Amino acid sequence: MPDLVHSLHSRDLGHLRIVAELWGHELGAAETQAALQELAAILLDPGRLRETLEVLAPEAREALDALCAAGGRLPWALFSRRFGEFQQAGPGRRDREQVHRKPASPSEALFYRALIGRAFFETPSGAQEFAYVPDDLLPLLPRKENPPGTEPLPRLGRAANPAERARPLPPSDRLLDDATTLLAALRMDAEPPGTVIPVRVVADFLEAAGILRAGKPQPEAVRRFLEMPRSEALDWLAADWQPSATFNELRQMPGLVCEGEWTNQPRAARQFLLDLLEAIPAGNWWSLPALILDVKQNRPDFQRPAGEYDSWFIQRVSDGTYLRGFDRWDEVDGALLRYLVTGPLAWLGRLQLAGPSEGDAVTAFLRPAAGRLPVPAENGRLHVASQGRIAAPRLLPRAVRYQIARFCEWEAEKADEYRYQVTTASLKHAGEQGLKVSQLLSLLAKHAAGEIPPAFVKACKRWELNGTEARVETQTVLRVSRPEVLEELRKSKAGRFLGEPLGPVTAVVKPGAQGKVLAALAEQGLLAEDVHDPQRTGAGRHEAG
Repeated sequence: MPDLVHSLHSRDLGHLRIVAELWGHELGAAETQAALQELAAILLDPGRLRETLEVLAPEAREALDALCAAGGRLPWALFSRRFGEFQQAGPGRRDREQVHRKPASPSEALFYRALIGRAFFETPSGAQEFAYVPDDLLPLLPRKENPPGTEPLPRLGRAANPAERARPLPPSDRLLDDATTLLAALRMDAEPPGTVIPVRVVADFLEAAGILRAGKPQPEAVRRFLEMPRSEALDWLAADWQPSATFNELRQMPGLVCEGEWTNQPRAARQFLLDLLEAIPAGNWWSLPALILDVKQNRPDFQRPAGEYDSWFIQRVSDGTYLRGFDRWDEVDGALLRYLVTGPLAWLGRLQLAGPSEGDAVTAFLRPAAGRLPVPAENGRLHVASQGRIAAPRLLPRAVRYQIARFCEWEAEKADEYRYQVTTASLKHAGEQGLKVSQLLSLLAKHAAGEIPPAFVKACKRWELNGTEARVETQTVLRVSRPEVLEELRKSKAGRFLGEPLGPVTAVVKPGAQGKVLAALAEQGLLAEDVHDPQRTGAGRHEAG
């Protein structure tokens, strides 16, 4: 950081005289450079420094202590929000209004005493503006040290009170089951179904782990993921999520849309929270609202190194409002902290959650001493009905459910149970992917809770040998009052719209041809009634007029 001389080198003689006055000194030099050297010697005198600190207002002293505790500098956006801006008054206004005698903020009081400066410094994320203490002045200032034995990273927030932790939520490793569902759908070239965790987020986890690449399953990685124990699979996802620069929680948050070309640093924001959590005692319930409030007050720029709150275009979906400015911190930055805690960290089993009562928002979390919450084993057994319905419990081995799902049509799932239906269409689709009915029957026999219904086994084997042996269809049927009417219609130009006869007075109407048949009947002077739509004249029951 610059020293005193470099911090003041651009100030005019009038400004230097103001600094000297506030330090109880009258400058003797009449030229700026000489006055600067004279003033620097005064400011670096320990006795004079001690006297100046003693007359500082408590708020100004707090601001100076905060800078010292941070090693001599803080991002200007953070410092100015806590301790106010200072006026950059020109010489004329400054001397006329004597602004230094009534500082508008603690930062202004420190500025006119030359105890702080304001400048841009290079950081890993680029140039950033800071408030700082001059380099040669900093060692002379008393610094509040952390008490012996305490962590260098303060614990933000507080322990959860009884109301906040009243109803612990059961741990969930549902991420693994949703990942299995998504992988099966992608393998079938089917539209991914709705999952408990949003499909996009599940896909982001799998991309970060290399199980998907550009949305395409990687066969060997999929096999390893599905066959390993649940605990190891969850650890795999967590290990690749933590350092990922592409897994972007800010752009996953429900109800918000990020627009424009600006970029954020999801890995840095994620690591900030993980570091905070390390400072919280494991095994203790901690207040989520209190943690978020303390971050807002002490480290609000955790995901915005330059303290920029106007260049990110984030729109609230519900009403189209753009959430810009620090006033929207709770809706963006605070909401991101809540999402990280209640989303990825909970889904990965790194935190357990709690709330006041059922249905209430999460207000507390617990970091398990073991680093991860316990994960159940996959020992579930499936059930098969004679009609071809399969009920697969959530804890059926994931590799088994992945394979079975590819043979079936999917029905709506119920709590902790997936429902499937074997149909001729689903077996045909499976066959096109190289799967055989014998593989399905083998899987079912090995993992069923009881005997597979013989009728279902027989039906599957017959289909594999003979294909579809019966068909149920819905057709439009024309019924006339006399055989002569039907014969006359077949001889007319509308005859090509009639299908196979079903009797002397009935015939199938080809799909979409009801209107043509109706018109032909009208030309014959006959009225027809559509039994499905009495207001409309169309193919259906016919009566001669």
